[in-house]
Amino acid sequence: MSEQSRRPRRPAKPYRRPQKDPVRILAFEALRAVDERDAYANLVLPPLLRKAREKGDFDARDAALATELVYGTLRRQGTYDAIIAECVDRPLREVDPPVLDVLSLGVHQLLGTRIPSHAAVSASVELARVVLGDGRAKFVNAVLRKVAQDDLDGWLAKVAPPYDQDPEDHLAVVHSHPRWVVSALWDSLGGGRAGIEELLAADNERPEVTLVARPGRATTEELLGEEAAVPGRWSPYAVRLAEGGEPGAITAVQEGRAGVQDEGSQLVALALANVPVEGPDARWLDGCAGPGGKAALLAALAAERGAVLLASEKQPHRAGLVEKALRGNPGPYQVIAADGTRPPWRAGTFDRVLMDVPCTGLGALRRRPEARWRRRPEDLDNFGPLQRALLRTAIDSVRVGGVVGYATCSPHLAETRAVVQDVLKQRPDTELLDARPLLPGVPDLGEGPDVQLWPHVHGTDAMYLAVIRRTG
Repeated sequence: MSEQSRRPRRPAKPYRRPQKDPVRILAFEALRAVDERDAYANLVLPPLLRKAREKGDFDARDAALATELVYGTLRRQGTYDAIIAECVDRPLREVDPPVLDVLSLGVHQLLGTRIPSHAAVSASVELARVVLGDGRAKFVNAVLRKVAQDDLDGWLAKVAPPYDQDPEDHLAVVHSHPRWVVSALWDSLGGGRAGIEELLAADNERPEVTLVARPGRATTEELLGEEAAVPGRWSPYAVRLAEGGEPGAITAVQEGRAGVQDEGSQLVALALANVPVEGPDARWLDGCAGPGGKAALLAALAAERGAVLLASEKQPHRAGLVEKALRGNPGPYQVIAADGTRPPWRAGTFDRVLMDVPCTGLGALRRRPEARWRRRPEDLDNFGPLQRALLRTAIDSVRVGGVVGYATCSPHLAETRAVVQDVLKQRPDTELLDARPLLPGVPDLGEGPDVQLWPHVHGTDAMYLAVIRRTG
């Protein structure tokens, strides 16, 4: 009998079931919905959190961690992909998407949070065992142990090309934006390296929740009574929840007297309302009203002056959201589902028209970080004709002497100045007004006459506004 055969065998370790972590499982489910269904995290996450709270699985700290894991991972997806690619032995496209989601969540915990490395790896491997199985969990463990060997700065030094060799690609990797988006934002912003780095960094910061007190229905004083509420920076109707907070728990929001609305969006509506007009000022139009934030503010302002707002939205389900936002307005209003390029109203009907056109949404990447990975340069070719058609409709719809506000939640020049210039070249009956005085107290509005707001300068979404008067 050999020495080896006489040696007693070690008893096999009993199989240990993976530990289910409700926070990380929820975060994984949210990322899968974003990936599989092209869902938006800001729409997917709230019902998941609500369901978890109802089951008793979550407290406020759990919800905060799940939110950070989802949004932090999405904001840094490009950077994390570059790092993961350095740690796997195959092209990233050959890694199954669910595995990549678990890896990305793990990398964010390692490089983007204060969770200790051993805990981040252990929790990610347990998640992998639950949602992927033991075999692929070993792969996750091996990759994350490689990632854990350096910090974020160390990894960026390895995976990002030097700035002086390729500035746009360097910024794309370091700040987790597609290269074409970096290029487009830099063109719109102008200037040197500091400004674009500040803008890209601002896109990766969690935005504050901003509320609007709808005139005649709520006051900022009422909202400032909420915990951690502070005044807005620029809008007289804005209140910020400086430490996050749950807006749905605020009575005025529950009753529709206040709403969640970025301050840049409020400023666009206020600017249109601030333009002096001669003659009647009784009929206002919001021509692309969904989901209803600007329409609700405009309707309230119109009611204070005895004017009536018509809110038009092409998509019936979004028109329903507009109706909900306007319900309880102190004055009369009307909501219709109509195509703004083929309007059912007569030309020259309105005194003021807001046309906040569909766009790439590159100005709201703080709120919808996944949008940066979905958009493509060719999307501009699809939006451009629609944006021009809607602006032409807006000009046709306003009376002589009336005003139009053309707005986008994108700073891309192809969606802002190029559209306005192209349309106004064909419209000698118009005049481009200086929009800057219509936003009193707001600094750094550029050379005009149009206005571009910026996250890193104004703390708002990157809203664009041009104001046009019809002259003949």
